[in-house]
Amino acid sequence: MSDRLTIGQLYPANVHPTTLQRPANAKNTVNSDVSFESVLQKNMLKFSNHAAKRLEQRGIELGSRQLDQISSAVDKAAAKGSKESLILMKDMALIVSVANRTVVTAMDGSSMKDNVFTQIDSAVIIS
Repeated sequence: MSDRLTIGQLYPANVHPTTLQRPANAKNTVNSDVSFESVLQKNMLKFSNHAAKRLEQRGIELGSRQLDQISSAVDKAAAKGSKESLILMKDMALIVSVANRTVVTAMDGSSMKDNVFTQIDSAVIIS
């Protein structure tokens, strides 16, 4: 060890702090054109006016856990390329526009009996 240290000196005399140089080809990966709000809105589950009315008429209340399950089901349907999906939960059925992440209509258990679901290309069953 040939470097000499003096009392009160933190580094050997020949070491100097340097600035971090970013490589010329490195680009800033943050896209300033896309706001957090737009990303949030794009990924958030929405309810159409019709679906909101049906939920209210039929007394269906969705908790945060159920909303997370529905959102996860929409993600699964989207991964398979679905456009319009039927989501079946315990005693309720939801028709969802997968591309828009919008619940189009909702039915409770009694409304589902003897019903035919049309214009869907997939079904996701949540247990």
